[in-house]
Amino acid sequence: PTMRQLPALYSALAVALLAMLSSPAVAATLRVPEDHKSIQAAINAAAGGDTVLVSAGTYRERVSLKPNVTLRSAGDDTKGKLGLKRAEETIIDGTGGDEDSAGVSMAEGSTIDGFTVTGVGTYDDEAWNKHHATQGEDQSYDFIGKPGVAGIAVVRITDCEVVNNIVHHIGYSGIVAMGGQGKRVSAHIHHNITYRNMGGGIGAMMESTPIIEANTCFENFYAGIGHASRACPLVINNDCYKNIRAGIGISEGSKPVVRGNKCYNNRRAGIGVRTGVETTPLIEHNECYDNDMAGIGAMKDAAPIVRHNRCYRNAEAGIGCQLGATPLIEFNECFENGMSGIGCRSEAAPVIRNNKCYQNETAGIGSQDGARPVIIGNECFENVMAGIGTEEGAQAIIRDNKCYRNLQAGIGARTGARSIIDGNHCYENLLAGIGSEDDADVVIRGNRCEKNEQAGIGVQNGARAVIVDNECHQNALAGIGVREKATAFVIR
Repeated sequence: PTMRQLPALYSALAVALLAMLSSPAVAATLRVPEDHKSIQAAINAAAGGDTVLVSAGTYRERVSLKPNVTLRSAGDDTKGKLGLKRAEETIIDGTGGDEDSAGVSMAEGSTIDGFTVTGVGTYDDEAWNKHHATQGEDQSYDFIGKPGVAGIAVVRITDCEVVNNIVHHIGYSGIVAMGGQGKRVSAHIHHNITYRNMGGGIGAMMESTPIIEANTCFENFYAGIGHASRACPLVINNDCYKNIRAGIGISEGSKPVVRGNKCYNNRRAGIGVRTGVETTPLIEHNECYDNDMAGIGAMKDAAPIVRHNRCYRNAEAGIGCQLGATPLIEFNECFENGMSGIGCRSEAAPVIRNNKCYQNETAGIGSQDGARPVIIGNECFENVMAGIGTEEGAQAIIRDNKCYRNLQAGIGARTGARSIIDGNHCYENLLAGIGSEDDADVVIRGNRCEKNEQAGIGVQNGARAVIVDNECHQNALAGIGVREKATAFVIR
């Protein structure tokens, strides 16, 4: 080139050199066992962006991923007997490995896709059977096995993905996300199967905020999905069944959003919330059925928001609260439960509003044992006992509810209950529209009671009532009936 052409040539070379330097390196695929005999050897040789692709087989090791490396089993997404066929056939067996190391330890930006992980810690079949038989009543809350040694562990990692894995027979929880103060831990844990682990199926703890989505968790020693120590995950569209404790368990100041899950056939509640006023999850649009205790339960001062759920065929209440819990329970449908549709006791103080409770074996909504509910705008019908019942010293505000075709009273107060019953519509019940007995103290005002098989309003057996401005007509017996040492002040 001439002297005049040299500047242009240098410029072109510089542009080409910059393009070469700025272009990303081509990601590599490292194959096991073709290129490397062990999974960990392939991971050690990998760089960020690489994929370690593992052929079917059993690999007796525990592995630690590197940042931005993908660990994937070979094969497509053909279904197997339980999960993906490639996950069933590609097994990481941690038996005999370092007892302080998880089966798989995740790293920043890493992915594990499609493995069976097992053999970490000690699975105790005798303990599992014992506590399953007793519904976990005698379980310690201390984990069996070395704390923190999970099948798959996400520890203080901002972002990673755990997908399509099968984790079973682990001495601790199957998959664990663990955060720390000032460290956001938001793994995406989805489409995994966890079962027969000696902790939970999936655990979120220590302020972690993972997305736990579309997993199947069954027959775990504690909850199918458990939350503790101020965890705040998004828990959506999971199936949790046949776990020894709750399908989904929430405690110790955790605040998850629990939405769109199915929780059934668990030995305790479908979804259980406990321990402390700072435990304030949002529980909505879940389906909880055939559980051996409540569909959704809150206890020990917990304060969840429970709304738009369907709770049915549970052995106890559809939704239950006790031991000082203060939930907001609204817009739920509770039916065919073995006890109340919604029940509160033991000084619980819920707000129960705009729910539909029907065909339950006791009351549609029941309160007892010093509970202090506010019950507003609910529809309670065709229950075996009262539409709304209060007893045993419960102190209830019952306002603007519709109670009809129940097999006892529309609204009943007895055994020392103290209730304000205001503005309700009670009709076509097989006993009174509103009934008070057994030393209950009630204020009954502004209600409409019609077409009931006994009195519109009945007061008996030592009950004391102030009855003001009610409308009672077309009842089979009296409009207002007072008998058997009851005391009533009737004002119109």
